[in-house]
Amino acid sequence: MFVTGVGMLALSCVAGRASAQEQDLIGDILSSPKRGNWDDQFDAQVSAKTSNAKVSTTTPIFSPETISYTEQAINQYRDLVARGGWPEVPATKKLQLGVTDPDVQLLRKRLIVSGDLSADAGISSSFDTYVDAALKRFQRRHGLPADGVTGKYTYAAMNISAQVRLGQLETNLVRLQSMPADLGQRYVLVNIPAAQVEAVENHRVVLRHTAIVGKIDRQSPIVNSKINEIIVNPYWNAPESIVRRDIIPLMRKNPQYLTENGIRIIGPDGQEIPPEAIDWSTEEAAKYRLRQDPSKINAMASVKINFPSPDGVYMHDTPSQSLFNKLMRFDSSGCVRVQNVRDLVTWILKNTDGWNRQRFEETIKGGQNTPVNVADPVPVYWNYISAWSTGPGVVQFRDDIYARDGVDELQITSAL
Repeated sequence: MFVTGVGMLALSCVAGRASAQEQDLIGDILSSPKRGNWDDQFDAQVSAKTSNAKVSTTTPIFSPETISYTEQAINQYRDLVARGGWPEVPATKKLQLGVTDPDVQLLRKRLIVSGDLSADAGISSSFDTYVDAALKRFQRRHGLPADGVTGKYTYAAMNISAQVRLGQLETNLVRLQSMPADLGQRYVLVNIPAAQVEAVENHRVVLRHTAIVGKIDRQSPIVNSKINEIIVNPYWNAPESIVRRDIIPLMRKNPQYLTENGIRIIGPDGQEIPPEAIDWSTEEAAKYRLRQDPSKINAMASVKINFPSPDGVYMHDTPSQSLFNKLMRFDSSGCVRVQNVRDLVTWILKNTDGWNRQRFEETIKGGQNTPVNVADPVPVYWNYISAWSTGPGVVQFRDDIYARDGVDELQITSAL
């Protein structure tokens, strides 16, 4: 169930249906405005009540369990909506550990109703360690940095109504149910709104990677394919769209751009054409192949993960590792960049004779372009799941970055 124990008690209180005993307990909580300094016994009790609702899990997003938990969450959210949902928290102040402010009372109520904070924590103006832990849990469920501070993105996610969240869950349940029952014993999932990669084996997540996916105007497509090739130290062939949108304007500003970045112009006959032979005031360069040599500054860095795709997309490493630290990781031209990609590639190649981690790393150091056929091609799915549940009380929501859920309010990135 989405809200159990004290969480359901809080909902009963909201609906005015609590028993006399429950009303007395809630009354005690509400009448203790200075609660916040708790003894060790209470600390242990609260920890025991919340330990079974951890956000982290090895349950895959694509699984019967996720579908079942999401159906349960929908039922709970329908009930929650019928009871009035949760209160809005004024997005005017920076609330964090140690702050005492009347708005903390609303924050506590909001976190209690969504099951992130135990009702035993009380309704006071003190932002104590329990509110801190609950807010961090809320942030993790919404794909936000768990810093325990009410920044603009946290407020935006928090103040989306329960009704809208219910609709988001219902929309995404259909997407979850549309996936094939048999995805394979081993597969890779790219969840685009979460900008995250899961490597799944024997129905459990064995690796989870932060990713960078397509920009709003260069969206990552839905993919259903099989990873059949790993290219170590890849060449990068610039897509025509990038030549037109990015490289030609850069060459107009800096005629040495191609040389500085190891990018060669290859003619139809396979011969190299010097950059000065191209008229950069036009789009002449788009007629040719622009290929970047393998190197540390190559757009795909150390490795490329290949699979058949009508959109010509793939997964790869990147020399711009700092991008993985961004909150909104929608920066690519459609392909998917993977953090710690060498771990993922090692897992993909584990049944390919001779390609252990040591050989992989040595090949990277050698700097030579090296294609490797995957012995047992691994299914890969890119999909768009912005709301799901992987356990009782653990409902995950993400920004509807590509506006596919049908509600403008869910496009947090573009609204802020």
